Amino acid sequence: MLLSLAWKNIWRNKKRSLIILAAITFGLWGGLMSGALMMGMGESMVNTAIDQDLSHIQIHKKGYSKDKEIINFIPNGPKIIKQIRAVKGVKAVSGRTLIIGMASSPASTFGVKIVGINPDDAKMATNIYEKIIDGSYFDSKHKNQIVIGKKLAKRLNLKLRKKIVLSFQGLDGSIVYTACRVVGIFKTESTQFDGMNVFVNQKDLFRVLDTKPLIHEIAVRAESAEIMPAVYETIKAKFESLSVQTWQEIAPEVAFLSFTMQSFTYLFVAIILFALLFGITNTMLMSVVDRTRELGVLIAVGMKKGRVFTMILLETIFLSITGGIAGILIGGLTIYYFSFSGLDLSAFAEGFESFGSSAVLYPFLPFAMYIILTIMIIVSANIAAILPAWKAIHLQPAKAIRTY
Repeated sequence: MLLSLAWKNIWRNKKRSLIILAAITFGLWGGLMSGALMMGMGESMVNTAIDQDLSHIQIHKKGYSKDKEIINFIPNGPKIIKQIRAVKGVKAVSGRTLIIGMASSPASTFGVKIVGINPDDAKMATNIYEKIIDGSYFDSKHKNQIVIGKKLAKRLNLKLRKKIVLSFQGLDGSIVYTACRVVGIFKTESTQFDGMNVFVNQKDLFRVLDTKPLIHEIAVRAESAEIMPAVYETIKAKFESLSVQTWQEIAPEVAFLSFTMQSFTYLFVAIILFALLFGITNTMLMSVVDRTRELGVLIAVGMKKGRVFTMILLETIFLSITGGIAGILIGGLTIYYFSFSGLDLSAFAEGFESFGSSAVLYPFLPFAMYIILTIMIIVSANIAAILPAWKAIHLQPAKAIRTY
């Protein structure tokens, strides 16, 4: 009986109930969408970092992170690459030659990271070849080809088929100069990456250095993120003399930012519910005041105060859950739609790219978030009901009955 009575009491003042329901619904919808966009942005930053450079796992000579000199290459690098390809769960392996140097044009000079790659292997481990906006990705057989980022091309005032001079320290300590022709210009989601990385064919780099193959970094791509930890443990156990790291260890700031985005989502929704709590409390207080005489009569004829308290509590829970379910459904459907179509925020592309995120976001929320949110709504409803219910059970029946 109390359940039926509580539900009917909500709709005694339809206008007031609909207003608070709309507030709960659109408040939760806005909170869910904002949180999903933040989590989508965090996911975009992680995927961008993995796809364009980090891969899932990286292998270096021990101590390379502290001293990135050209001489700190991995012993027997090509042989180790072949062994890693045989590890179960490995999708792609790319050996890189990394050199810090200078890139010069008639217009200017900038410091860059020269990345020597095998184009076919690199295509499997990263997606730079998909980011080419002008030219090609080492498609011709000409020597000394170079692919540069749009940001660096702008800094050096370079266009396709123009020459760029790279200078760097050789194995013997001397300065090596080589002229390369720009065959491709790429643009990723990170302007910082585009401004400091250039890609050359390893064969050209080894010829200029007059050396056998040098591998400073081995990028490993697992078949999926789920099996990446198992692949990491296998490789780490197999090559104990080398430094084997996951992308989280290499770029902890990216992993932390992704975690922060998820934590912010819960905090943001909690703040919205906290704000709505005052609106729900106010609505229920007004309901109790409007029904002062009625509640006084119920108490006078013998209705226990505990049942009155429960009735007010149920009214508040029904009101909150109804608005909450509507907000979750609308928010969930909106998130589901944009998780496939994407939300194009190209007007703010420059700002997103400075953080290494795509301007097209694919919002998402984990299923656990909806369960936790439902629990949070019920808890908020119980808190919001305390004051109105307390006021109702402390009414003096004699005074309340005389109230009009």
